[in-house]
Amino acid sequence: MAQENPREKLWELIKDIRFAMITHRHEDGSLHACPMTTANREGMNEDKHLYFLLGKDSDLSRCLQHSSDINISYADPDKDSYVSISAKASVSDDLAIKEKFYGPMAKAWFPDGPNDPNLQILIARVDFAEYWDVKENKLVQLFKMAKSAVTGERPEGMGEHREIRL
Repeated sequence: MAQENPREKLWELIKDIRFAMITHRHEDGSLHACPMTTANREGMNEDKHLYFLLGKDSDLSRCLQHSSDINISYADPDKDSYVSISAKASVSDDLAIKEKFYGPMAKAWFPDGPNDPNLQILIARVDFAEYWDVKENKLVQLFKMAKSAVTGERPEGMGEHREIRL
């Protein structure tokens, strides 16, 4: 059996999830989270980066000046797929990157296009990811949990849980 590429597996799990929650350390030390849309269209590049369009005037942008550690969470409850990513964030004003990831939906936030003075790119370098991916249908899951409740034994085969170091 061929060894699965961790970067490709991670992309397969998150590619169809429209929104991610990015958790960051606020200036007061508390943790804050905000919803963001992943800008990558073709997958993660060899450098293991995820990209997000970010406003320079946003709370997240200000907080990244103090701490670059972020967590990116994805959830697809319909598929019982959940991903948590630890990453280092940086921001870029590179016009070529902005042009690559700017799309029609971004116009609502950045009306002047890739040249919008408020637009920057959040680059998240993925270091570690953890995922939970359940393949059984809801009825099978419910049966296994009910059996576990009756027997007192932990349910088995409730899906795949893995950690990925990139």
